[in-house]
Amino acid sequence: MRAFKQLMLCSAGLSGICGIGLGAPALAQTAPAADAGSASEANVIIVQARRRDEDVQDVPAVIDTVTADEIGKLNLRDFREVSTLAPGLQLDTNANGIGGNAKLRGVNFDVNASGNNPTVEFYMNDAPITAGVVLQQMYDIGQIEVQRGPQGTLRGRASPSGSITVTTKKPDLYSLGGFIDMTANDIGTQNVKGALNIPVIEGIAAIRAAGVWDENEVDRVRSIYTNRDPWSRTKSGRISALVTPTDWLRFEGTYQRLDREQRSYDQIASFSEVNPDAPASPVYISSKDRRSNYEQPRLVNQAFDVYNWRAEAAQWGQRLIYQGQYYKQKIFSTENFDRGNRFAGDILQQTNTRSTSKSHEIRLQNEERLFDMVDYVVGFFDSRNQPHTDLTNPTAVALPAALGGGLAQVVQTPITSQGKTHEQSIFGNLTVHIGDSTEISGGARHIDYQDESQLIVNGATIANNAQKAKKWIYSGSIKHNFTPDLMIYAATGSSWRPGINVVGDFNITPSPLENSFLQLPAETSESYEIGLKSTLMDGRLRFNLTGYHQKFKNYPYRVPGSGVFYVNTVALQNASGAVTGLAQQVNNFNFVGAVPVEVNGVEGDVSFDITPTWKLNASASYSLGKIKNGTIPCNDLNGDGVPDATTNAPSLAELQAAVGADNIAACQVNQRASFMAPFSATLQSEYSFPAFGDTDAYVRGLMTYTGKSQGDPGNAWDDVSDYALVNLFAGLRAQDGAWEIGFYAKNVFETTKTLTRTNPLFTAYQQLGFGGIQNGAPVFTGPTAATYTSTYTGVTVTAPREFGINVRYAFGSR
Repeated sequence: MRAFKQLMLCSAGLSGICGIGLGAPALAQTAPAADAGSASEANVIIVQARRRDEDVQDVPAVIDTVTADEIGKLNLRDFREVSTLAPGLQLDTNANGIGGNAKLRGVNFDVNASGNNPTVEFYMNDAPITAGVVLQQMYDIGQIEVQRGPQGTLRGRASPSGSITVTTKKPDLYSLGGFIDMTANDIGTQNVKGALNIPVIEGIAAIRAAGVWDENEVDRVRSIYTNRDPWSRTKSGRISALVTPTDWLRFEGTYQRLDREQRSYDQIASFSEVNPDAPASPVYISSKDRRSNYEQPRLVNQAFDVYNWRAEAAQWGQRLIYQGQYYKQKIFSTENFDRGNRFAGDILQQTNTRSTSKSHEIRLQNEERLFDMVDYVVGFFDSRNQPHTDLTNPTAVALPAALGGGLAQVVQTPITSQGKTHEQSIFGNLTVHIGDSTEISGGARHIDYQDESQLIVNGATIANNAQKAKKWIYSGSIKHNFTPDLMIYAATGSSWRPGINVVGDFNITPSPLENSFLQLPAETSESYEIGLKSTLMDGRLRFNLTGYHQKFKNYPYRVPGSGVFYVNTVALQNASGAVTGLAQQVNNFNFVGAVPVEVNGVEGDVSFDITPTWKLNASASYSLGKIKNGTIPCNDLNGDGVPDATTNAPSLAELQAAVGADNIAACQVNQRASFMAPFSATLQSEYSFPAFGDTDAYVRGLMTYTGKSQGDPGNAWDDVSDYALVNLFAGLRAQDGAWEIGFYAKNVFETTKTLTRTNPLFTAYQQLGFGGIQNGAPVFTGPTAATYTSTYTGVTVTAPREFGINVRYAFGSR
């Protein structure tokens, strides 16, 4: 709040307290204003979806673009907020800090299920990268492109649902410049980001340094046991270099370091909030309270180092490009395994993840069209990943009830998951232009993939998996411009993802059925799409519409919420750590089933410049994915083959009677493949007008609408009704863009919607029996498996309302 007040004073005075450069003089003369041209020229957005510069309206595919200007105007700080501008896209980060999720076109993705091969692939400066690097605080971004549908014949790795490409700002070879941007709000956020561009040798070499410092209160969920606030700090810096020794040779290099620390509490709510028949909680907590009953915070520390480099050589109308990247990540996190809050204090699992990845791509493409009608791209791609995770998996042992029933000990089982993958591919694409109105394009990629992984529990290797696969994928499209303002297109494509090894079930004696939900076959898919793109009224009005159908085989469907119950065998240890025997207990995990899925959807957007100073944009997406007679892991205690709606964790005897030697149940289902709302839409508008001198005033708004969604069929209380979130912005800015002062309100109406809700939380543990007192010391029997079901469920809710101020100053090339 103190930072918020300081920034308010800063906006009023622009000096004094704001000695970070707001009062500094401009270091470069203002260039003469260029001729704006027609509205059509002003509204052109250039994308690299097909590895060459094209107007987005000329590309036969659905592409959402987020420019640097939009990021600033809408105060998008966290990359996950990009989803507010791309209906049907959902971006999440995992609570454990390991990776993130992108969901698009009616299917889910969970990094814990699909590992390093997401359904939506991320790229930074044209090289594939883990979502964990991208889904962070944003700064100095040039443009973001969200491309929908199967990818892979032109870029990086195959991905069935789309790709998200992030391009950072490049150094300017001619002009010194930079900016500083500061945001503070009323809920604990302080965000400062900036950049400085320096031409070292004018026209030949330049460097650009950028960075961000951010502190915030995460999701503002607090524990009922402590006054410690949730907290997150991100520090990141990036330095980029550009060298063009000749007009045909170009070199680029970027290094980025990001460190993030976070303490947070998993949010819970009383089950009786949605189920009146549920027993009362010791302390009633509603979703709106943003509370947790965990006594210790979840800790996450992340460190990422990214090295990205590129070389280009152009001769005789052709261009040769080499793109390389190397990154490493270190992630430490804690997680409470006493989810039902059975014992005093929390029982923590500690996880250390270290991984490295490197990729190389070389491609050749034309700059001048061959025979005045042919464009081509051919290339080779190589990628290697080496993940490694060490964790301590806790098993709680309780004292007998006669001795208070408290915690006797926690048995920590060391677990290691490690492996390596290697993917190589050759690819090519050919586009033939027939006259000025028709284009036919087709591409293919041959993938050669291999991986190996090991799961080591308590020093013993319980899983040693290896996979080798070769696969062709293809893409094709045809488009025709009936008029210069109307284009119709049809496209098709296939995709492939390698079989996955799901990590998280550490059962010492897994059954064949259990293993079938952990080691999945490769996924394949085919997509068919038809659409139109139109540009009317001299570029003032644009309207695009697309319909598509996609079929998946062996799609990895991950059970949502708390997962399903299974019989887990653990090792018992004495005080010195020696294994004294084995015991079974009830556990739960989000197992994965390979299922057939069909997706049908429609996407559309319209943009209208009502006047030169009043703009309106709207976009919408409807996508429905359904599992077609697929086998999934499930809770099925009554054996009827239908997933149960569970409210209590079963006893070990109940679960063993239901699943027998399989350890887990399976159900044949026809249900939705995604837990997102099928329909979502975005509406944004801005109006500006001259205020005084060379200053404009503006007001803008952004509304995101999310339709009804269905969650886990085995959870009767996790469906979500429709809702809308509204953000408003107003402020003053210099007409030449040198400075801006803006006020904003996000989630203006403080809409609090429960987005996810698990079944009642529970704790599995081992219970010691009491055999009396002998020689003055208690004698224990057992142990036996036991479960404790809480009166609370795990929930997530929409972001809280925030009021804030943003101040920006820029000079030179910016």
